[in-house]
Amino acid sequence: MSKIIVAIDSFKGCLTSAEANRAAAEGILSHKPDAEVTQIPVSDGGEGWLEAFHSATGGMLVDVNVRDPLMRPILAQYLIHDDTAVIEMAKASGLTLLCPKERNPMVATSYGTGQLVADAMRKGCKHIIVGLGGSATSDCGIGMLQAIIDCFAPHGTWGDIQALEDARFTIATDVRNPLCGEKGAAHVFAPQKGATPEMVIELDERARQFAEKSALIFGYDRQEMPGAGAAGGLGYAFLQYLNADCRSGIDLLLDTICFEEHMKDASIIITGEGSADHQTLMGKVPFGILQKAKHFQVPVILIAGRISDKQQLLDAGFSQVECINPPDISIDEAMKPETAKRNIALLTDRIVTAL
Repeated sequence: MSKIIVAIDSFKGCLTSAEANRAAAEGILSHKPDAEVTQIPVSDGGEGWLEAFHSATGGMLVDVNVRDPLMRPILAQYLIHDDTAVIEMAKASGLTLLCPKERNPMVATSYGTGQLVADAMRKGCKHIIVGLGGSATSDCGIGMLQAIIDCFAPHGTWGDIQALEDARFTIATDVRNPLCGEKGAAHVFAPQKGATPEMVIELDERARQFAEKSALIFGYDRQEMPGAGAAGGLGYAFLQYLNADCRSGIDLLLDTICFEEHMKDASIIITGEGSADHQTLMGKVPFGILQKAKHFQVPVILIAGRISDKQQLLDAGFSQVECINPPDISIDEAMKPETAKRNIALLTDRIVTAL
């Protein structure tokens, strides 16, 4: 066994990708100390996106004073590498910035994300990559657009912003939903951000009206494009107003780090996430890795804190699907970082022992 790649997504609310990878590597090396273990932090555009890109590319982390979803001042970071900026929208507009009683997508704004974008443009970045995930907002990106206007055309209009001509944008998301309707941003995602059924209907109508007005201005309508419903419709604002490309977050990251080069001499890949089920096969990190690995016929083992639809995951091509937790463990205990690290290490030890 010459080389093992460990590329595990974050266990949300418990471990970062890097922490999960280190725990897996420790388990492998405890049994096979001579094994070559390559650890690759990964993300699909949500939590850990910035850290994964920074680990892969290096560059400079930039601190910016911005507004959180409730317009309170906070400090957020983004990454500059050469002439490219990498932004994790959740750093400024994320659900984790609010306590449960503060969650209200009727008022939450993406303004802070726009401030990060504007700062990157002001610093001369020509390519701006924005990871969409974990948002507290359902404002169709109106807050983000307003922040850019406030920075570059405070007394003008969107068409007066010359800086937009020099920048191109890419959004990274595994969400393929449209902006409006039963599969749109409000109906699918707003309830987990604190929306009541009545709020969902109003938010969906707001989005529909905004898209109709925007279509009249531009002469085209991108509300049905895959990804338009991501991050409470922030994806739509990037697609409609900034002509952004939409990429799978994990595919974009894996291409950036030349993941295929790492796989050429790998024996196995261990990937994972906090909870694995049929939705894993809808563009999430483990599935993106599996798709790349198939071309090189490298076995991919999937580990997770909770597993459903195991046979469906095996049928998709994972060589093994394993839960890190014993069946009798409580959720509170399983969510403790030290417990999760220990259980990941014990599982990867058992996996390599059996190979």
